[in-house]
Amino acid sequence: MGPTLPVEIVRSARRKRTVEAQIINGTIRVRVPARMKQSEVDRYTAELVARLQRAEASDRIDLVARSTVLARRYKLPLPKSIRFVDNQKSQWGSCTPVNGEIRLSSRLTQFPSWVLDYVIVHELAHLVEFHHNAKFLALVDQYPKAERARGFLAGVHYAPDGTALGDDIVDDDLVDNTVEGADREPAADGEEVDYRPTLF
Repeated sequence: MGPTLPVEIVRSARRKRTVEAQIINGTIRVRVPARMKQSEVDRYTAELVARLQRAEASDRIDLVARSTVLARRYKLPLPKSIRFVDNQKSQWGSCTPVNGEIRLSSRLTQFPSWVLDYVIVHELAHLVEFHHNAKFLALVDQYPKAERARGFLAGVHYAPDGTALGDDIVDDDLVDNTVEGADREPAADGEEVDYRPTLF
């Protein structure tokens, strides 16, 4: 992401409820109602500035080129379309194999490129295998930094509310039935399944 732009707050008596942000001459100008509480101004400003910065960063990233290189390198199919979206709050990416469309959270623009590439490979693998099974994991794990990227995303997933994984463990949580596959479908004969936690 580029350097942070200066922010200018403009209070307007004509503005009653809406808040707006634009980049004008290298400055992020946020227009707010004159009577809005400062705490609300601060909250809206932070949200709008982050959104503008993500949009600016996503404009600089050529997802088609990245996905083409990764698809060729790992022998995965190309998507029909790939784009950033702002409406993914609980997942990093999504894929619709039927039409070959991949959508990536615009929050990924704030992360290192190897994390973005991992999510692209993950979604490209869904074009081959819809479920998170052994075949799918083998496709994704071709990417050399897959495990590192999963760890990075897991850390980000737990960081926003200040709760680290394990901070809220109670005795009943210490028994993890999913590790033994109790809640999973059995593997087919001759198939070894390595279940790993995923954020998708």
